[in-house]
Amino acid sequence: MPELVRYTRRDDVALITIDNPPVNALSPGVPESLQAAIRQAEADGEVKAIVLIGAGSTFIAGADIREFGKIVSGERPRLSLLPFLQTIEDSSKPVVAAIHGQALGGGLETAMSAHYRVIAPGAQVGQPEVKLGLIPGAGGTQRLPRLAGVIKALEMCAAGEPVKAHDAVAAGIADRIIEGDLLDGALTFAREIASAPPPKTRDREEKLRNALPMVFDFAREQARKKGRGMRAPLAAIDAVQAATQMSFEDGCRREAELFNECLYSNESKALIHAFFAERAVSKIPGISKETKTFEIRRAAVIGAGTMGGGITMTYANAGIPVIVKETAQDALDRGMNTIRKNYGATVAKGRLSQEAMDHRLSLITPQLTYDGFENADIIVEAVFENLEVKKEVFRELDKIAKPECVLASNTSSLNIDEIASATTRPQMVIGNHFFSPANVMKLLEIVRGKATGKEAIATSMALGKKLGKVTVLAGNCHGFIGNRMVGPYVREAQFLVEEGASVEQVNDALYNFGMAMGPLAMDDLAGLDVGWAIRKEFERHQKPGVRKPLVADLLYEQGRFGQKTGRGWSKYDANRKPSADAETAELIEKTARQAGIERRNVPDQEIIDRCIYSLVNEGARILEEGIALRAGDIDITYIYGYGFPAWRGGPMFYADTVGLKNVLDRIREFERKHGAEFWSPAPLLIRLAEEGRTFEQFDIEKEAAVLTS
Repeated sequence: MPELVRYTRRDDVALITIDNPPVNALSPGVPESLQAAIRQAEADGEVKAIVLIGAGSTFIAGADIREFGKIVSGERPRLSLLPFLQTIEDSSKPVVAAIHGQALGGGLETAMSAHYRVIAPGAQVGQPEVKLGLIPGAGGTQRLPRLAGVIKALEMCAAGEPVKAHDAVAAGIADRIIEGDLLDGALTFAREIASAPPPKTRDREEKLRNALPMVFDFAREQARKKGRGMRAPLAAIDAVQAATQMSFEDGCRREAELFNECLYSNESKALIHAFFAERAVSKIPGISKETKTFEIRRAAVIGAGTMGGGITMTYANAGIPVIVKETAQDALDRGMNTIRKNYGATVAKGRLSQEAMDHRLSLITPQLTYDGFENADIIVEAVFENLEVKKEVFRELDKIAKPECVLASNTSSLNIDEIASATTRPQMVIGNHFFSPANVMKLLEIVRGKATGKEAIATSMALGKKLGKVTVLAGNCHGFIGNRMVGPYVREAQFLVEEGASVEQVNDALYNFGMAMGPLAMDDLAGLDVGWAIRKEFERHQKPGVRKPLVADLLYEQGRFGQKTGRGWSKYDANRKPSADAETAELIEKTARQAGIERRNVPDQEIIDRCIYSLVNEGARILEEGIALRAGDIDITYIYGYGFPAWRGGPMFYADTVGLKNVLDRIREFERKHGAEFWSPAPLLIRLAEEGRTFEQFDIEKEAAVLTS
């Protein structure tokens, strides 16, 4: 068994080193070994002080997140860290925590139980448990306000953002920054304070006094705005407030109660699911670490419009020189002006230095020709969403690009195999579907065609990471994962307004559910002209006589494309702030009346169920077809690409929490009322519901093996 905690002596200072790679997590065995090492130092008559440090690149990055799932399932009882940390704080010899890398969650709680904390200049400390739907559970909400004050503790526990070293010292969380070698500095510090009585964090009460109720009221108001529907931030605030109202011991008991409530909540299960799902998306069957990848040193982008400009910025932001090509000077100038404007706005907000902006702009070469494309390692096509236009571009690229150049299309819905057919190298053709605005949105959907080579897939997945994206692999079908599912989602929203719901009611119902914006607001943001073009492209595939949304096409025909024109489903002011549009409402009512659609009062719950379950039902088909490798891949696509609330885990995990039988029953109700064309339940949904299983438990490779055995 590896030695998780090592005990050595440096003359009169005991050195306790936590060595649980890769991040020194507080896995089972670590707290017990830590407690034993402290007792060993206590018993060592030669020892005057103790230094606690982490091996490798970090102090303690927190608990082992996998343990939470084991506790909830009953596989392992919850073991409180408090008794172990109490051993540190009760040591008669001063304990100095030497922090480098990160001290997060239980790591910071461990450091705060020490009598002193020294920190490396590049280190960070934080209580990020809220990002997993939890709160600190080992005294963090009780010790942190005693060190940093109530306001700082509220910020750190309710928002979960880390604090840099200098800020940690300024707040009182750490005592000294150690320039140079951290261990040498910690040993020197330990000898300086060895003769002083060890100060216990839990005895510090001065920073808790005069904490006004309005401070907590304001914190709750902010938490409700930022984390709509989330419980964990409010629980963290309750726990910090308990520190100002109770003894340390009683406050810790209250913290434990709140922690347990959070641990067993769907919110925490969903966020933990999303945490692991995000890490699983990079695991591609058949693509190993040994698979060859092409180094991307130079890039080229075709198109300087909204998508092309954003993609160009994404490459420049990653330090990759990039050519951006347009067909006309005025279009190129508009694109570059937008890029400069976007960078300038970031500089004005203090998020980017002028020097960094100038450097990024220097990496961008705007031009009207294909000069230099022969040297590019990847070329990204971002032209109008029309198959023939894109195929023509790829015919040109096939003549110009070097053999090992990845040819990527930013298409949001078109057939990658058709695009690849325009080249003599289909193995190098792949979809790199960025989401708008590409320089901001975290998701990158990689789309493989039948002939796409492993090297092109591996290169695109690795490139996504380099570009700072969460990268999900999708199979080739109309709309891939994200837009194939969003079609039914927006369709139901459009049907609902024709049936009697207002635009604002539909948007508000989904916003209050937790979506970043309502479906019709999203339609306005993407552009009703874009939606129109996609519908026209695939009109030939639709069955005659099937109901179609009517109003979206009428808005397009009136030149109302959404935010870009100031009017669409809603009106928009100069700052793109929406308001109700009486003309849109009148148009909807008139159109519905002429089409013979019965208007009625639509309950908010019906709006939520029809829109969300349309996602789930289509997601089930995508999963069974193998377009998505895992249900978690669909969830991550929707969390990062479409603003689905992470605390609900994504559409597929949300359906699991509702219960697939309940979802199926509701879908069958919609099928009876609205027809099988749109609401026929997916076969996989029926099968899993009947078997009492979940989407998360479905593994297409294992299912295929069973079916063929």
